[in-house]
Amino acid sequence: MRRVVLVVAGPFAALMLMVVLLVGRGGANQADAATLPALPAGWPAGIQVGLSDSPGGAAAMKAAAPFGFRYQYLAGGVNTGGGWATWNTGGQFPVYYIQDSVANGIVPVFTYYMIYQSSPGNAQGEWDGVYNNLQNTATMTAYWNDLKLFFQRAGGTGAFTVLHVEPDMWGFMQQRAGTADNAALVSAKVAATGVPELAGLPDTVAGFAQAVVRLRDQYAPNVKLGYHISVWGTGDDIQYSNPTDARVDALATRAANFYLSLGANFDVAFGEFTDRDAAFKQYQYGDGGASWWDASDFARHARFLAKFTSLANERVVLWQIPLGNTRMKAMNNTWGHYQDNRVEWFFDDPSRANLAAYANAGVVAFLYGGGAGGTSCACDGTRDGVTNPAPINGNTLDSYSADDDGGFFRRKVKDYYTAGVQATTGGGGATATPTKTLSTPTKTATATPSSTPTKTATATGTPTKTATATSTPTKTATAAPTTATPKKTATPTPTTRSRRTAGSSVTTATPAPPTVVATPSPTPAGSGVTGSTTRRR
Repeated sequence: MRRVVLVVAGPFAALMLMVVLLVGRGGANQADAATLPALPAGWPAGIQVGLSDSPGGAAAMKAAAPFGFRYQYLAGGVNTGGGWATWNTGGQFPVYYIQDSVANGIVPVFTYYMIYQSSPGNAQGEWDGVYNNLQNTATMTAYWNDLKLFFQRAGGTGAFTVLHVEPDMWGFMQQRAGTADNAALVSAKVAATGVPELAGLPDTVAGFAQAVVRLRDQYAPNVKLGYHISVWGTGDDIQYSNPTDARVDALATRAANFYLSLGANFDVAFGEFTDRDAAFKQYQYGDGGASWWDASDFARHARFLAKFTSLANERVVLWQIPLGNTRMKAMNNTWGHYQDNRVEWFFDDPSRANLAAYANAGVVAFLYGGGAGGTSCACDGTRDGVTNPAPINGNTLDSYSADDDGGFFRRKVKDYYTAGVQATTGGGGATATPTKTLSTPTKTATATPSSTPTKTATATGTPTKTATATSTPTKTATAAPTTATPKKTATPTPTTRSRRTAGSSVTTATPAPPTVVATPSPTPAGSGVTGSTTRRR
């Protein structure tokens, strides 16, 4: 089914129609609530909402709405001289971000996206670059030392923290495994690196996962690990192929089989919709509206997650969800103001039927954030004065604030928490309430890069080192999104995810690594950076 923007006289009536469509076919796409896996120990109760947030932004974020989570990329590569471990002296960046989060009652989430941005694979396409880095002993030695440093720093705080491990890598490696869906069949340097903690682990992608868990268990038991489900890892992207229910179940089963083949128990799974607004793809990539979701798309997605949850025994966090809406005049499909319907689908639905469908599928949190410069932001990122231009497509509401989305997201999240969070069905652990008391982190030497990176045209956005902050830093506003114009397409290859549009395929380009902005850290003695976008979805 081709995705198009619905233009109707009554937006509320259209929303209710989509709700009826979803609920009407929802019986088969929901997991049995009684059999849902327990929440990870200490996980906050109820469906929580989170947002991508820069260093020092926790207080302002909490003042806008009682968000449960905030997330930040750890990126830049392990041997490039610009990875997260260089952003503050002694690799203290995660400590400062955790402290800022906990002081404001928000759970910190880090997306560890390092394998592709490391040398030498960062000079190649992502499919080959990720795999070839996994085969490089020097690169992987630096990688494991870098990951160990994160766990040492995060573990030293003792605070409830979430680490989302390598989005996209798992999907690429599942494709490498073919229809066997067995991570033990794909090679990766683990014990062969000689890192003492990894002795005896297999040199496979399964061993990679086991190494992540082993390092966490040794250095940071307070950190919950997030595996990343790729709905396209099977080679069939359900967002564009519109498969039957039976096909969705089969694909979700394959996704779960690949996860189970790791032989490593993560605490939660991270899933995705897409990281760019539907209208962004429509106007920037020319996809003809193929990225717009209707009720049947949401139903297929919930069904896929429910099947995965039931087989993998993991709850799901939906992550990096686009922030556009079709309600506010500010959303006029210009740079930074692109329309989408995923915020309103869940948080502008008075019946909460859509939230309930996803709760029954095992979802426990929705984390929003754009994945490229120019996507809609719940901030005044463009600073372009666009507030209430002429309405398009029935978006008749005046802006609540100067935020690029018209203030819609923050208003709806505040309303959601005021009304009371949606229950997460099934069992769970005790609720985690972030405490302001943090232990002093253990000092550990920064891992030494194992090779000198070569600069290439494809590694255009590698973070640069930030200026050292003074001992009494002031808080700064959220960094503006990168303003670089995204490439519309890349040359398709047999291993690249396709984007369906009007009977043909186009392939989206890999976005640049995160833009680095010099920002005083939220605690003394350091500087911060923010990764605005790194992934290709």
